[in-house]
Amino acid sequence: MAAQTSSSHIRSLYRRMLRELPARPRPHTILSHPSPLQKLIRQSTAGANGARTVSPDAAEQFVQYAQAQRMYATLIERYNPGMGMNEEERVRLTARRVGMNLPVEYETKE
Repeated sequence: MAAQTSSSHIRSLYRRMLRELPARPRPHTILSHPSPLQKLIRQSTAGANGARTVSPDAAEQFVQYAQAQRMYATLIERYNPGMGMNEEERVRLTARRVGMNLPVEYETKE
């Protein structure tokens, strides 16, 4: 009974690891075309001849780390919306935030 519980726990950890991986384009499903990282995770959780190369505690720690990294990236994007903007766009939006509009720049034709 303990071996079955352990194997179900390992399968659960494996699924949780796969859920934390970055999303892939939809034309290929995860099962039909696994990424190299997914193959590595499967090999380390299943191993050759049923011998696991990763302990369940290390796998659990990896899942928690991946969840924390995903949450960190989400919070950075949410609270720093100007990170991906160039300097001109950031200045324009800052001026609009305080109620000003930047003048239209004059462009000369050559």
